[in-house]
Amino acid sequence: MVSQTIDLLKEELPVDQQPLILSGDVKTGLVLVDVVNGFCTVGAGNLAPRQPNEQVSRMVDESVRLSRVFTEKKWPIFAFLDSHHPDIPEPPYPPHCIIGTEEAKLVPELLWLENEPNATLRCKDCIDGFLGSIEKDGSNVFVKWVENHQIKQILVVGICTDICVLDFVCSALAARNRRLLLPLEHVIVYSHACATYDIPVHIARDNKDVIAHPQELMHHIGLYIARGRGAKIVSEVSFE
Repeated sequence: MVSQTIDLLKEELPVDQQPLILSGDVKTGLVLVDVVNGFCTVGAGNLAPRQPNEQVSRMVDESVRLSRVFTEKKWPIFAFLDSHHPDIPEPPYPPHCIIGTEEAKLVPELLWLENEPNATLRCKDCIDGFLGSIEKDGSNVFVKWVENHQIKQILVVGICTDICVLDFVCSALAARNRRLLLPLEHVIVYSHACATYDIPVHIARDNKDVIAHPQELMHHIGLYIARGRGAKIVSEVSFE
C-alpha cells in the first residue's frame, strides 16, 4: 500500500533530476547537513536509526566520497553539526545530539574533517542551519563563508531531507533572492546523498505520541518542496 502511494506521488508530483558534472570553472562549495552520529549511527541516540538503514548508509557513503574529492581539489566544505544544550529542548523532538557527547560528532568516516583546513565546521542548536549560523553580534558564519570563498553554487547533502536539509535550503534560497549571499547563484541538492528517518504507519498507529514518517515518501516530499522553492535537484554527481 505504501509503495503504491509513493509511486502515485512520484507520478503526480515528479521531481526533475539531472546528473551534475562539477569542474573548477564554477566555484562550488559542499554543504554537509548534520552527518553526525545522533542521526546516522545505529543506536547512537534517540533520533538515530535503530537498525542499519540503506538510505542513510548511502547518504553517508556519498557524503564521504564528495568530501574526499572536494578536499583533494581544495574546494571549500561547510559542515553543520546538530548540537544542543541539555537544558534547552527542541520541540517536538526528544533530547538529541547533546553538546559534548558522541551524538553531536561527525560520523567516524568524516571525523577527519575536524583537522581539515579546507573545512568549516559549525555547531547549530536549531533545525535551520542558516539561522544556526547567526552569531550574537548579528553576523552570519555561513554568509561569510560564501563571501570569503566567492562561492557561486552550493551542493547540499545530509539528513533529514524534509527537515534540516529542506529548512536550510529554503533559507539559503531566500537569502540569495534578497542578495544577502553574494555571489551565490545556485543551490543544488543531491538526492542520493540525502536521507531521512523512517517511522512506518503501523508503528505510529500503535503510539499516539508518534507521527508516521514513511522514509521514502518523506524523502521525495522534501526534494519536491526544495525543487519548488528553486533548488536544483541532481541524481548523481561526478567530476570533470
